[in-house]
Amino acid sequence: MESLSFHVQYSSASVLLSLCIASIIALSMICGHHFDRSVRISGAEVYQYGPVSIPLVEVRGKVIAASDHHLISSNANRSSDLHRHLHINELVNQTVLRKIPKPKASREQELEQGLARARASIRRAGWSPNRSSTFDDDVLFPGGSVVYRNPGAFYQSYLEMEKKFKVYVYTEGDPPMTHDGPCKDIYSIEGRFIHEMENGAVGRRFKTKSPKRAHVYFMPFSVTWMVKYLYKPFTYNLTPLRDFVADYVRVISTRHPFWNRTRGADHFMLACHDWGPHASAGNQFLYNTSIRVLCNANTSEGFNPQKDVSLPEIYLYGGNVPSKLISPPPPQTPRPYLGFFAGGLHGPIRPILLAHWKTRDEDLRVYEYLPEGQDYASMMLKSRFCLCPSGHEVASPRIVEAIYAECVPVILSEHYALPFSDVLRWEAFSVRVEVSEIWRLKEVLMAVPEEKYRWLVENLRVVRKHFELNQPAERFDVFHMILHSVWLRRINLRLA
Repeated sequence: MESLSFHVQYSSASVLLSLCIASIIALSMICGHHFDRSVRISGAEVYQYGPVSIPLVEVRGKVIAASDHHLISSNANRSSDLHRHLHINELVNQTVLRKIPKPKASREQELEQGLARARASIRRAGWSPNRSSTFDDDVLFPGGSVVYRNPGAFYQSYLEMEKKFKVYVYTEGDPPMTHDGPCKDIYSIEGRFIHEMENGAVGRRFKTKSPKRAHVYFMPFSVTWMVKYLYKPFTYNLTPLRDFVADYVRVISTRHPFWNRTRGADHFMLACHDWGPHASAGNQFLYNTSIRVLCNANTSEGFNPQKDVSLPEIYLYGGNVPSKLISPPPPQTPRPYLGFFAGGLHGPIRPILLAHWKTRDEDLRVYEYLPEGQDYASMMLKSRFCLCPSGHEVASPRIVEAIYAECVPVILSEHYALPFSDVLRWEAFSVRVEVSEIWRLKEVLMAVPEEKYRWLVENLRVVRKHFELNQPAERFDVFHMILHSVWLRRINLRLA
């Protein structure tokens, strides 16, 4: 019995000893794991970072804060405390030079961010109470910053365009109806822009070969050449023009993702022919969404000034401006005629003008056809006001010719969105007369005070550069003004 009792006691003692040893081991493991898991940061609640993946810089900040506040809960385990500080130093050494990489913005996001910065800088320049800190009116706009709606905003916008604006020109299509256009007739601006954009030294500064870097996409087809090669005379059937445009949009939208991404909102076409708007109807998104640069800028026929651009019509006889209009006579040169017009009898407004004034007044020279021996340019240079009535469509090359001749343009039109109106104050260098007031045209013109007339002429000299075609293109000329008009519409377009 004693032996049995001894063995029972021994066994019980062994079990108790084993339990004690196991408890000690378990406690040690739990305590050690506890020190590795939790760190209190600046009095905040405990953050369990053991099973969570946290960037090293974030871990570094948490551990350093914990060591500064002596958050080790046991002073008894000095070896564990020392081990922990060594671990902190190791983490510090590992993370001193490491940074969290910021998510890289996509190419589209970078473009939109750049446009947002441009918008902000333009607003600042436009709102600046002291514009002289931004630019010098007398240097940039000698004698005539009054012709601009907001000189500061315009100049800053122009600079932003020169720095940032990139245009991708689609390569699809073959000449003559794409990548070509007229350069020596009434629609010369159409071909001149296409050629400058594709091949000109200045155009190449804005052109990009990478479509992903582009802000806008140019479709270089010529409506004038479509009319020449596709239209059957006297049929008035414009279906072939619309079909060509529809096919062109189908091709580029199939080969590239850019059209479908915005439904054409960041695409633009350019046409000076009267039928440009009709051709653009070949695709509903081109007509309603894209930027259409048109000479026929008739707001009663779908032209939308908020997204479309009014293009000045420039008649280049044989490819050049008439020599007499290149250098008009000095301002003090007498101009014996009050007003002048000569032109064919077509459209709704010219018959009214000729019915009231054709060969009826010596001061107001109005002709359907110039008398033999008379020169059109010379008559403009002898006149104070040049009458610019619309023909079949709203645009007229006489407006630009009048600017060249320093003959104040008299706008006789309805529903015409004048070129570059978002920048230029046309009332500062032209006179608008309502069609209903044509019968009293002489009275209206004679009522213009001499001082105001001189002011209008001075302003014509300021705006002339914006309507000149140069080869190569020059700053602020018509090529740049067209691009700037497209640029303005693009920076006001917010893509998702």
